[in-house]
Amino acid sequence: MLEYYASKDNGLTGTRSIHKVQQIEKIQENCWINLYSPTEQEINTVVNELNIPQEFIRYPLDEEERPRIDFDDDTGNVLVIVDIPYSRREEGIIKYETTPLGIIICDKHIVTVSLKQMAVLDNFIDNRIKDLNVAFRTRFTIQILYAVAKDYLRLLRFIDQTLENVEIALKKEISNTYLYKMLELDKSLVYFTSSLRSNEAVLEKLLRGRVLKIYDEDEDLLEDVVIEYKQAHEMAEIYTTIVNHTMDIYGSIINNNVNDIMKILAAATICLTLPDLIGSFFGQNCPMPWDETFVDNPVPFIALLIGCLASVIISFIFLRKKKFL
Repeated sequence: MLEYYASKDNGLTGTRSIHKVQQIEKIQENCWINLYSPTEQEINTVVNELNIPQEFIRYPLDEEERPRIDFDDDTGNVLVIVDIPYSRREEGIIKYETTPLGIIICDKHIVTVSLKQMAVLDNFIDNRIKDLNVAFRTRFTIQILYAVAKDYLRLLRFIDQTLENVEIALKKEISNTYLYKMLELDKSLVYFTSSLRSNEAVLEKLLRGRVLKIYDEDEDLLEDVVIEYKQAHEMAEIYTTIVNHTMDIYGSIINNNVNDIMKILAAATICLTLPDLIGSFFGQNCPMPWDETFVDNPVPFIALLIGCLASVIISFIFLRKKKFL
C-alpha cells in the first residue's frame, strides 16, 4: 500500500503554528510517503520518483533485518531501521513480536517502509501527535522513534499484567495451558530485549550527529527518546528474569508434587504387599468359609485374617510416623 501525507497550516496558537497531517494524491515537496506491504510497482514508483536506492526500501521488508543506520553517498539519503513491537492473537494466546520499520530521510521527503500496517504510525496519520510537522524530517524521525518507545512500554505493561494473571491462575491450578502462556511471554520478552538493545545502538549513533544532523531544538527530544528506550530495556530484562524464575519455581513445584504422589503410591504398595506375603505363606492349605471343613477348623482362617489386618495397620502407623502417608 502506498500513501502520501503532507502537513497543512492549521492556524496559530499564540505565536506557534499548528499543522495538521492530511492525505494527498501525489508526491510533493516536504511530504511523507508511507509504504507498507508494497507491490513491486509501488516500490518502483517510489524509487524512480525520489531517486532512492532500491535496497533502502527492500531492507526493511526483510523480517530478519536488524536495526541499523545506513547512508548513501551518491544521493545523500539516510536509512534508519528500528524494530517496532506489535501483538497478534493465535489460538487464544496473545503473542508479542517485533518487525522492522525503515525510515528513509531524503532531501525533501521522508519515507516509512514496513511489512504491515503499523498502529504506531496511525497516531501520526490521525493527528494525535503534538507539534507534528512532516516538513521537519529530523524531528519527525525522532517523534516516530519516541512513539515506538511508548509502544514498547505499553505492551510491556500488558505483559506484566498477563504475567500476574497467569501466576494467580497457577496458584489455583497448575495447568499446561498457563505454562504455555508463560512460555510465550518468555519468548516475547526475548524478542523485545534483543530489539530494544539494537534500537539503543541506533539511537546512540544518532546522538553523535555524524549521519543525521540533529538540531538544537531536537536534541532534548532525542535524549528523552534514549531515556524511554533504556527504561523499556530495563523493564524487559526485569520481566524476563521474573518469568524465568517463575518457570523454575513452578518446575520445582511440579517435581515436588510428582515426588509426593510417588511416595504415597510406594507407601500404599508396602501396606498392601505385607498381607499378600502373609496370605502367600500360610493361606494355601487354609480352609475357606465356603469349604465343608471350615466349621471343624476355623482358627487358621481367623488367625490369617487377623494377621493380614494387623500387618496393614502396623505398616500404616509406621509409615504415617515416617511421614510417608
